[in-house]
Amino acid sequence: MSFMQKFKSKFKQNEEAENVSKKYKEGMKKSRNSFSGKINDLIARYRKVDEDFFEELEEVLISADVGVTTVMDLIEELKMEVKRQNIKETEEVKDVISEKLVDIYYGDDDEHIEKLNIQEKELSVILVVGVNGVGKTTSIGKLAHQLKQEGKRVVLAAGDTFRAGAIEQLEIWGERADVDVIKQNAGSDPAAVIFDGIKAAKSRNADVLICDTAGRLQNKVNLMNELSKVKRVIEREIPDAPHEVLLVLDAITGQNALSQAKTFSDATDVSGIILTKLDGTAKGGIVLAIRNELKIPVKFIGLGEQVEDLQEFNAHAFVYGLFADILEE
Repeated sequence: MSFMQKFKSKFKQNEEAENVSKKYKEGMKKSRNSFSGKINDLIARYRKVDEDFFEELEEVLISADVGVTTVMDLIEELKMEVKRQNIKETEEVKDVISEKLVDIYYGDDDEHIEKLNIQEKELSVILVVGVNGVGKTTSIGKLAHQLKQEGKRVVLAAGDTFRAGAIEQLEIWGERADVDVIKQNAGSDPAAVIFDGIKAAKSRNADVLICDTAGRLQNKVNLMNELSKVKRVIEREIPDAPHEVLLVLDAITGQNALSQAKTFSDATDVSGIILTKLDGTAKGGIVLAIRNELKIPVKFIGLGEQVEDLQEFNAHAFVYGLFADILEE
């Protein structure tokens, strides 16, 4: 079965596969133009699969911000697979590269790692963290809109009390998504706002509470301490919460996003990534680096400005987005 056949088999209906593939194909145009072009060029120049071919492929993958460790793992897997299938022509490597990228993404996990951990018949708490400027509040608004569309009762807690305009920005998104926003005055204690949010969400029989948090304090230590305090308040009120800690990263920052992820993981047990602005970068490979090096799944990606452009992540669709031009030839 080819990669494209496997990709389409992941969806219940062909129409759903078409919609998802279209979104990823359009949204990942910059990464694909850079990536597919280089791979195509490589395949045109090398008829045979040999050591030189793998060396150049390595460079192409590293330049797409796939990450050195991930690239080494991938090349190793590719060499073994090429040998196993007795592949001689470079043309035949396309499907193998696509499949191995998906395999490397999932590792030993199943594909449910991409799904949000929403509780049945009780309040689910989602804590959203990330530095200022990455699209955190916008992502919360878009996520609230999606959950509301699915029939969930959603409440937002405006816990980023330090950034000028953050509370107002969240209120605007609350109006757009038609969900309640719990807030206090600017400069209030974020943990107190989250506490109020939990009380309000419970009293309103909400399904999901999404908590915004500070993106910058005087220094990194203060920020991480603040996040730890917020997390303690949530755990005290709802013992198994937060059910998700989503870290918002800006795909355009590439390797810098990776170091941010490491810092936040130390403080808050990040359970998933929202990767914004993937449509604005040619280095989409950062998705694979984050997953492989930090063992944190990407749960959503931003593929545009519209409210519907926050897409549930799907590794098959992502790899298709990177390779569409090649795979459809």
